[in-house]
Amino acid sequence: MKMFLISDNVDTYTGMRLAGVDGVVVHERDELHQALEDVLKDKSVGIVLLTEKFGREFPDIIDTFRLERKMPLLVEIPDRHGTGRKKDFITSYITEAIGLKL
Repeated sequence: MKMFLISDNVDTYTGMRLAGVDGVVVHERDELHQALEDVLKDKSVGIVLLTEKFGREFPDIIDTFRLERKMPLLVEIPDRHGTGRKKDFITSYITEAIGLKL
């Protein structure tokens, strides 16, 4: 299964592309909704990475997609400004969600 990034900034997108993760950069509510719809059609995507800004600005969209579907897993990640979360947040979140240590 693949990962896919939906980012609000080019810096995060570029960093993830260098790591081999494909994605898109969106800024508006409608663009986010359309990007989520598009990525959910791709059955090879198992994890969708979203920058934390989307969780803060559009929690209703994110929550709706999380509640309606089991796959793919939606994970909020810090952007270039960082957060107060611990260093291995993504790994521990995935471990909790799927019950497997990565």
